Amino acid sequence: MMELWLAIVLIVVALLGGAVAGFFIARNYFKKYLEKNPPINEQMIRAMMSQMGRKPSEKQVRQVMASMKQAK
Repeated sequence: MMELWLAIVLIVVALLGGAVAGFFIARNYFKKYLEKNPPINEQMIRAMMSQMGRKPSEKQVRQVMASMKQAK
């Protein structure tokens, strides 16, 4: 009977430890991903449009941002 409780406790501890480790691993992976692929902001849209030879207006920048948010 005592061995059964020990097995149950060990299983619960292992599950909790795995959940905690998984959380930190996922958090670390997500931080690295965001560093490599930052979310697009208005400044980046302006830079892309100016590289294409266009002078973007505020209305155009807001339209692009709105379309990107809608696409998500």
